[in-house]
Amino acid sequence: MKLKTKHRKFPDFRKLWIVGVLLLLGAAANAQSVSGTVSADGQPLPGATVLVKGTTKGTSTDFDGEFKIEAGAENTLVISYVGYATQEIEVGSQTQINVILVADNKLDEVVVIGYGTQRKSDLTGSVSSVSSEDITALPVSRVDQALQGRATGVQVTQTSGAPGAGTVIRVRGGNSITGSNEPLWVIDGIVVGTNFNLNNINSNDIQSIEILKDASSIAIYGSRGANGVVLVTTKSGRGAGTGKPQVSVNLYTSFQNVPELPHMLTQEEQIDYTNEDATFRGVAIPFPNDPSTYPDNDWFDLIMRTAPIYSADVSIAGSTDNINYYNSISYFNQKGIIKSSGLERFVFRSNLDYTLSDKLKAGFRFNYSRLNQDNGVVGFNSAFGTLRTQPAYNDDGTYNGFNEVIGAPFNNPLAAIELNTNETFNNNLLATAYLEYSPIKNLVIRSTFSPEFNNTKRNRFNSSQLPGLLATNVSDGGEASVRTVASTGWNNENTVQYSTDFNENHSLVVLGGASFQKVSTEIAESQAFGITSDATGFNNLGFSDPTRSVVISDYDGFQIASFFGRINYAFKDRYLLTLVGRTDGSSRFAPGNKYEFYPSIAGAWKITEESFMQNQNVFQDLKLRASYGKSGNQAIEAYRTFGLLTEANTTLGGKEVSGLTIGRPANPNLKWETTNSFDLALEASLFGGRVFTELNYYYKKTNDLLLDVTIPRQTGFTSQLQNVGSLENRGWELLINSTNIRNTNFTWGSTLTLSSNKNKILDLGGAEFIDVTVDEILGSDNTRLIVGQPVPVFTGARYLGTWKSQEEIDNSGFTGPAAVGGARFEDISGDGIISSEDYVIAGDPTPDLIFGFENKFSYKNWDLSFYFQGTVGNEVFNLLMRNNYFNRGEATKFGDIADRWKEGVNETSNIPRAGTDTVGGIPPNTEYIEDGSHVRLKTARLAYNVPVNDWGLKGVKDATIYASGANLLLFSSTRLIDPEASSFGRTGLGNIAQGYLSGQYPNPRTITFGLNVTF
Repeated sequence: MKLKTKHRKFPDFRKLWIVGVLLLLGAAANAQSVSGTVSADGQPLPGATVLVKGTTKGTSTDFDGEFKIEAGAENTLVISYVGYATQEIEVGSQTQINVILVADNKLDEVVVIGYGTQRKSDLTGSVSSVSSEDITALPVSRVDQALQGRATGVQVTQTSGAPGAGTVIRVRGGNSITGSNEPLWVIDGIVVGTNFNLNNINSNDIQSIEILKDASSIAIYGSRGANGVVLVTTKSGRGAGTGKPQVSVNLYTSFQNVPELPHMLTQEEQIDYTNEDATFRGVAIPFPNDPSTYPDNDWFDLIMRTAPIYSADVSIAGSTDNINYYNSISYFNQKGIIKSSGLERFVFRSNLDYTLSDKLKAGFRFNYSRLNQDNGVVGFNSAFGTLRTQPAYNDDGTYNGFNEVIGAPFNNPLAAIELNTNETFNNNLLATAYLEYSPIKNLVIRSTFSPEFNNTKRNRFNSSQLPGLLATNVSDGGEASVRTVASTGWNNENTVQYSTDFNENHSLVVLGGASFQKVSTEIAESQAFGITSDATGFNNLGFSDPTRSVVISDYDGFQIASFFGRINYAFKDRYLLTLVGRTDGSSRFAPGNKYEFYPSIAGAWKITEESFMQNQNVFQDLKLRASYGKSGNQAIEAYRTFGLLTEANTTLGGKEVSGLTIGRPANPNLKWETTNSFDLALEASLFGGRVFTELNYYYKKTNDLLLDVTIPRQTGFTSQLQNVGSLENRGWELLINSTNIRNTNFTWGSTLTLSSNKNKILDLGGAEFIDVTVDEILGSDNTRLIVGQPVPVFTGARYLGTWKSQEEIDNSGFTGPAAVGGARFEDISGDGIISSEDYVIAGDPTPDLIFGFENKFSYKNWDLSFYFQGTVGNEVFNLLMRNNYFNRGEATKFGDIADRWKEGVNETSNIPRAGTDTVGGIPPNTEYIEDGSHVRLKTARLAYNVPVNDWGLKGVKDATIYASGANLLLFSSTRLIDPEASSFGRTGLGNIAQGYLSGQYPNPRTITFGLNVTF
């Protein structure tokens, strides 16, 4: 609407006009030109308003977020943008002012969902977002390592501190026992599965990560979404500016230090224990002389080191009216703190979006990576099995290879580091190309094709010159193997989306699509033994004993065809409804069970849009949402419905001939594991957007669990994989994001995430429990799946301390072998012996609470942040207790053994005396179980945002210098210091057997110095 102004003539006021001009000139003389940029979340904000406070003078930022305005030193600039908190900045002597706005309302953020984006305020499902700023705060090789504690309902466990090591991720608990519990990863719309090597992606290329958690969010991914979906979106040229390309350089170097190590016996204490052990057993003591006459080698120190990380990446981004582009190249090199381990990585990425016409768009995403990984030839746990008195070298300077204490060859880790090889090379190409057509307004047709090529080669070589082999004078030669894995896959996604508003009150978005995927993998491996020379190592397997060679090959492949749809409906932007359905067909299952349909329904109510909420000042936004639906899990490898052929040689005519037999029974009735889930949540933005909070409650039940079930031996087999069991997960999540202080020069913000999940087995196909073997020596009854209990639980005999006297043994009714000062266990059955019938539930690896807590401070050009994460209420199973606490003196012992039972010295101790393990065996017991609760200072970061104009850095848009630390503090009560590990990794047995510690590669303390510059 135009305003009409009535004009009048004032011919006699020329003097006043002259005075006005003089005043204007005087004001202009005091004014100065002020320029700068306005940005948020690392991206420029075009269209932000910049006003001179108290005047009508103002301007808006351009496409690059830049502005220029005339203002005096006494003026104050007011910068505002919808959805962000307004800032006021005094001009003073500044001619360049760069402003970073903070989101005023989390519900106005745009998040990525399956096959699209949505404002968080319009979401009916549960989606957690992690920004690129949080991802790049840690110097890590894998993006999943930076997710710990960042998202509610998501437990991330670092399985190892080795370079490139992966994580175990559980989104609202595990849903399967036999199948994978890892979430589905989708990168730029490409479904890459659950086992994609995330080392292939450069963290600085990532724009955002969204984690889909409830049925409404994950149902669009059907049979693959039951364990949650992680959406990774990489950067584009949008917001990088038109015309001149934006060049960003990120450089950092890190120093990884050996963390706090487990407390072990000193050399003198160990000698005393070993001799005491020998005396009790009635054999010659190994160390009859003064301890000072024996070596004192700290094997932790010998195999570990301070190790560097070098990282450099350069990106070029920009846009024009028709094109936006982002290209980057990065180099990452991490040496491990254990010698012979490390990771070197090269990544090239190119993202392009091109507007061909008003109706047609096209583009591609291209990511190539090359990984060179030293897997390590010695483990951290090798230091736990080697006595400090063991010489590292012989008198002539050669490596020692004989253990005098046990009279057997010794695997010298220093020799292995020098002589052995274990390395992996990987080449990965992940790409997608898309075409998007809009024939009419609001109708978008999109088709993508995404190929992936992955080639891996692993070389291993064990030298024939290892001192342990030479010590026997019977060298069996060296060993080598070469393994190659070639994987090829493609994914085709086709979607049609139509959106419309009608009758002013109704909004509708309809999505339909079809998806097709095929993956095939070929494996070839050759193993050679008796290699007589180290000259060629694994490069010529022919230099070996041909009668002992082993050749292995394998093939795996699967196909999936899917059809899906989603309807998003809103009434008065107040009542929201989402309907999702997807049908998946998988080649993993037999005819009749290949296809399954996965529906979901969700709704939300924007309570603050109601009339009765208009006159309150507490809630800026308040939304209630709920969802219910079904998702699936393929859960099994390809061909599991078929019988398995296995080698079975026989004798014919007195000669052995090769043959085959059925190694497992077929089961064409296998079908999908299915998870039904319910989610209820409340989201609120309070106190003018200064506090955002989200509270979720969820319940999930998984049916048709795939389990190995005992079948009659008359069938020729002992077990068969069947759909028989069920389990549940229920829990709550709380997110609080607050701006505690915000003024011109200082800002303080906090983020708290709390999550709790309770897991319980409901049915095991009629069985009360199933034993899981995690250690052949410990046996099969230390870990169980029990109806009514979490997956899994740790079991063992209850440890009662030590037998204090022979009279106590005689009066106890215990008839098994026992010795005064030896370990005592509770005989629950009362039969006089300790057996599995006496075992109790000793704990489980599932935390009662997972948390993350971050504080960010900004003062003028300085930024400071602290981030803590941890768990409460979980237990860990210390697999080293058997050798390093209870067993003979031939292995190093934990430091608390110094306070053991000693006759006439310490007869009240509950730590068993040396040598008594030979009297009675040590069963799995409650002393193996330790509290896994911990608090870790995950990161601390101090950054200085360089005032580039004040420093005269022409051509530089932004520059940041920073120092950060990772894993700086750890509060834990476990003997192995760090409870966050997984002896069995993330696949196979590691799918359920989490919380087992056996001396995994420790997480280093890392100090980083870096520089980020944008031109």
